[in-house]
Amino acid sequence: MENGNSMMRSEQTSSLYLEDLAVGQEFLSKAHQLDAEQIIAFASEYDPQPFHLDPEAAEDTLFQGLAASGWHTVGITMKLLVQSIPLACGLIGVNSAVSWPRPARPGDILRVKSRIVEIKPSQSRPDRAIVQIHSLTLNGADEVVQELTAKLMVFRK
Repeated sequence: MENGNSMMRSEQTSSLYLEDLAVGQEFLSKAHQLDAEQIIAFASEYDPQPFHLDPEAAEDTLFQGLAASGWHTVGITMKLLVQSIPLACGLIGVNSAVSWPRPARPGDILRVKSRIVEIKPSQSRPDRAIVQIHSLTLNGADEVVQELTAKLMVFRK
């Protein structure tokens, strides 16, 4: 695997260490098909609001239809990130910012495009660095349903 701006990794088979990463490197996840049953099941357990639970009630809300909880979208994104960026010691977050410019909806096919923005080697612990990754969760129409900027702890071999 060549490091650099032009390479996009998908469907990883090996673990990645700090030495395998470069600023500008991109990753593309597999797809996840979202449906109403998933949205309602997640919301029933973790975010029981009408626009996540009841398609009819959701019509009369800001969302004008059933919408996935942002936290559900985060969970799906995390699954796709783990699959597409297989860091050797896991995706260990130290800071992140998330926004949802539009809701994920039943029928959406979600995928995540990620890019390494910055790599800062630790001054006090030479076995690691903080890697900043910018990820867009896209629906089938290439619309952004979630934007995530995360700082991850990544280890050397």
